Amino acid sequence: MTGPTFTGLLLAGGAGSRMGGADKGLVRLHGQPLAAHVLARLAPQVGPLLISANRHAAAYAALAPAARVLADATPGQGPLGGWLAALGACTTPWLATVPCDAPALPLDLVARLHAAALAQGADAAVATTGEGWQPTFALLRPQLAPSLAAYLASDRRAIRHWLARQRLAVVPFDDSAAFANLNTPDDLAAAG
Repeated sequence: MTGPTFTGLLLAGGAGSRMGGADKGLVRLHGQPLAAHVLARLAPQVGPLLISANRHAAAYAALAPAARVLADATPGQGPLGGWLAALGACTTPWLATVPCDAPALPLDLVARLHAAALAQGADAAVATTGEGWQPTFALLRPQLAPSLAAYLASDRRAIRHWLARQRLAVVPFDDSAAFANLNTPDDLAAAG
């Protein structure tokens, strides 16, 4: 195989309702946007980068000039809408997805998801911790796009339900803190 194996996807398309409507990826932690922290940990693990953002596209583009910023084709579908747009734009064998509000994501996330997917003959892999599945930390084959499009067309939005219908590797990680989402101003203050 030549060329990169993984495209990285930063999920930053949410409404930020628990953050008072602020665009979570652009909220600052230690002087930098949350998304910058996440991209710094994701970028070394992947080749091309995609950013799912339904607002402030220029601000996200400035964080990663080589990345392509995508909006959901159909608003209101949650992270799965970002996944569908990214699967259609993915030019590598795998799409690695992470949320914009998890600045401590594991530096070996993609490698471990990939190893498990290959070992189990899976088309998707998801991280799990003692707290359960971490469904937005996933690895997906682009060939899953038709399945996801059909699922969304049936007016369903549950990530776990769609993932469970795929050939899926569930990959345990010991460090739950690495997957912590900074969803609220209190979470952000505690991390600062």
